[in-house]
Amino acid sequence: MALFDRSALNPGVAPREVFAWAMYDFANSGYTTVVLTAVFNAYFVGAVAGNAPWATLAWTLALAASNALVIVSAPAIGAYADAHGVKKRLLLLSTVGCVVGTAGLAFAQPGTVALAVIAVIVSNYFYSMGEGLIAAFLPEISRRESLGKVSGWGWSFGYFGGMLTLGLSLAVVLSSQAAGKPASEFVPLTMLVTAVVFALAAIPTFVMLRERASPGAGSGARHGRTAFERLRHTWRESARFRDFRWLLVCGFFYQAGISVVIALAAVYAEQVMGFKQVQTMTLVFLVNIASAAGAFLFGYWQDRLGHKRALAITLWGWVLMVSLAALGQSVGLFWVAATVAGLCMGSSQSCGRAMVGAMTPPERLAEFYGLWTFSVRLSAIIGPVTYGLVTWATVGNHRLAIGVTGLFFLVALVVLRKIDVQRAEGAAHAPRSA
Repeated sequence: MALFDRSALNPGVAPREVFAWAMYDFANSGYTTVVLTAVFNAYFVGAVAGNAPWATLAWTLALAASNALVIVSAPAIGAYADAHGVKKRLLLLSTVGCVVGTAGLAFAQPGTVALAVIAVIVSNYFYSMGEGLIAAFLPEISRRESLGKVSGWGWSFGYFGGMLTLGLSLAVVLSSQAAGKPASEFVPLTMLVTAVVFALAAIPTFVMLRERASPGAGSGARHGRTAFERLRHTWRESARFRDFRWLLVCGFFYQAGISVVIALAAVYAEQVMGFKQVQTMTLVFLVNIASAAGAFLFGYWQDRLGHKRALAITLWGWVLMVSLAALGQSVGLFWVAATVAGLCMGSSQSCGRAMVGAMTPPERLAEFYGLWTFSVRLSAIIGPVTYGLVTWATVGNHRLAIGVTGLFFLVALVVLRKIDVQRAEGAAHAPRSA
């Protein structure tokens, strides 16, 4: 446990709690890595939907539907969790939902588009809810001056979970292909592997991580009865939390770009670069290694550089990555773009989570992280659907689609300039008006 520096933690927080918190990132990363990035997305497009002209758009619309459900529920769930001190209980519910939904993907076969879409919607909805709830524990365990570092611990550790699940899935794929089995037989097995790893790896979180919120401490009981009531209330407070509002806008744009990479990397690799299943999984494995390194190292730099400057660096990295992917013709250059994507993915997502923690009133953690989840999930609709619409309108021009994705990162850089982190931190700790 020496890895977790006690000086970065709040009083009363033991290193084993940080380990338990980070284990949730370890557990759920397998879902994004195998289901959304490396295996099931390409399987859905190529096998379940039979490579139909609408296949990529159908995949992005399925993700959009699940994210729409998150949008209408996340802020209210966050406010409810604060008001009743039940973040951990709701996290358990979301975990069970994602595990069951992921196991349901094992029944997806060529032609079973409706079944696959339903299982994706269910699993991705509960994954997204869990992501927001586990993030709300960050300011409870970390000192404010160490949010970047501690967030980086979780993100980097999480990628090792993704690599474990992907490695086990790769073993299934290689052995099945050696035996001459089709994808319709081995891809369902990888879904079961992902579900089991998620369930087992999440156990330490529920055993060792403490729920520190006190029922009735948050403002959710008064203001968070519905998602849209919560959003309207926060918007009315924009004079006090205007920098947090700009962060939500900035996060929306850059997370839209990241959502494209997560949801469509394997599709791009196979459709444009001609990668086979094993090559794609190896590529994603490399991305996870780079992501782990980026999240861990950049977390330390973020606390020294400052949240805003650190995020700007990662966004310029994303602009570089998109340029390489869109314009590069060689497989070697595509591998370089994938490595850059990995370095930026872990660092930018960890950076955003830490910035939210720095700008959030202590008594409203789950609520504000619920709003962050709202922004991220809205971006996860717009980004991939934009990509899907471009490929559909251009009869499969994936290079143009990834080029359009670069605009999201550029807009995020413009919005980032409006954020004053120091002012936002002052607002978060100012006495609350009645």
